[in-house]
Amino acid sequence: MIGKTIKELKVGESAEFTKTISESDVYLYAGVTGDLNPAHINEEYAKNTFFKTRIAHGLLSAGLISTVLGNELPGPGSVYIRQELNFLAPVHIGDTVTAQAEVIEILSEENRVKLKTACINQNGVTVLDGEAVVSPPKSK
Repeated sequence: MIGKTIKELKVGESAEFTKTISESDVYLYAGVTGDLNPAHINEEYAKNTFFKTRIAHGLLSAGLISTVLGNELPGPGSVYIRQELNFLAPVHIGDTVTAQAEVIEILSEENRVKLKTACINQNGVTVLDGEAVVSPPKSK
């Protein structure tokens, strides 16, 4: 299965992926990356932070954007080139996060596409936003 080529993409096209962030997701992410910040994995510590409870790693939510880009838009065979991120609000364990990507510019000569990206929680709060640059697959 191959994703959309540069010729098949259209400005305004979008895709999304939704996931509920579990406690297991946070611990697995901490284990895989080595990011054992107690704000993520220690509830007693987290009670004394600004957020008053544990929060998910910001890049765990951002990773959901990779799911959209690699599976949907442009899809399989795409290569992630760059991602700009603005972390706007925390993600808590149990939050449902929807990652979104929308094509905003097509750079045909470079085989690159720019996408507006965001992650939004179940309350409609944008928890992060940014812009991605992806190289779509060259042929099917």
